[in-house]
Amino acid sequence: MARVFLCVLDSVGCGGAPDAARYGDEGANTLLHIAEACAEGRAEDGRSGPLKVPNMDALGLGAAITLASGKTAPGLSSVPAGRYGAAQEVSAGKDTQSGHWELAGVPVERDWHYFPRTEPAFPAELMAELLSRAGIAGTLANNHASGTEVIDAFGLEHIATGKPIVYTSADSVVQIAAHETHYGLDRLLDTCRIAAEIFHPLNVGRIIARPFVGEAPGSFTRTANRKDFAIAPPDGTLCDRVVAAGGRVHAVGKIGDIFAMKSITGVSKGKDDMALFDHALEWTDKAEDGDLVFANFIEFDSLWGHRRNVSGYARALEAFDARLPELTSRLREGDLLIITADHGNDPTWAGTDHTRERVPVLVTGSDVTSLSLGIISFSDVAEMVAGRLQIR
Repeated sequence: MARVFLCVLDSVGCGGAPDAARYGDEGANTLLHIAEACAEGRAEDGRSGPLKVPNMDALGLGAAITLASGKTAPGLSSVPAGRYGAAQEVSAGKDTQSGHWELAGVPVERDWHYFPRTEPAFPAELMAELLSRAGIAGTLANNHASGTEVIDAFGLEHIATGKPIVYTSADSVVQIAAHETHYGLDRLLDTCRIAAEIFHPLNVGRIIARPFVGEAPGSFTRTANRKDFAIAPPDGTLCDRVVAAGGRVHAVGKIGDIFAMKSITGVSKGKDDMALFDHALEWTDKAEDGDLVFANFIEFDSLWGHRRNVSGYARALEAFDARLPELTSRLREGDLLIITADHGNDPTWAGTDHTRERVPVLVTGSDVTSLSLGIISFSDVAEMVAGRLQIR
């Protein structure tokens, strides 16, 4: 028996998706463009020089970029010591839920509902129902927006009026932002539960509570109390299979929310990705044979990709890479570590949305030798996990 640690670096794509043009993303390549910007001295805020991720590169990160896109990332040229590949998504769209469900072996067959790029973005009759049931006088924004920008734009009016800030993105989401003190965290969560009952029947994937603090634009900060109210995945996910075989699924970060807690046996959350990394390390001591530790590291996406901050994204990659030996050194005989992603979010790209890309797949463990997996599907990642755990 063994244990598997499946780490999703949210939005760390590597280009090359054959259908990227359909999404307006032909040529997007999150990792390649970050490495190029670093090599050219265009990512010098809080760091300097070429992108430094030697541990992931040794596992095959540079090779995965080349495999996915045919391009060579500057400075990422190590001969891989582990199995590496690039995974290609079958599900339509480029959202978090689809990517994670497919990594868990269940491609999304039904299209999610997306909201138009109009103002207002949400149907008037559904918003009226939300106002009535939640007991609120109105909402602010009602458009496609960047979360941090919309809070700065409407935060003061929200505090003065008590109206929550409601917005969406290229994902199938309704996001509701409100001040933890002035509006109240419990009230925000109740508002989101009501919104889930209203919008889930349209096949809107997630209602996301976005609590924030601060008293003025520039000081408004989102807190770690985010919560996703997600449609539950269909039966047969990797999580279902692990639990049916007698194992446990330990969710680190927002994995529990993404899977609506279906076949999730424990959750560890933290204020940032380094705190989540600490939780992943803790599970190297607590996880038992047959267990899956399923982690999502969100800040690549939420703090740097959506904000189109190349330096910040590079710093986050380097910080994760610097800590990676702490995790690999704690793996037991037979354990498997898989590092992958759920979509892209190229910080050099236009707009603020995810980008349709292939994603790297890096696999290591005590008995793992160097091997190219080639171009695989997201669902193949689930089968690697199932094979190592010897489950059906």
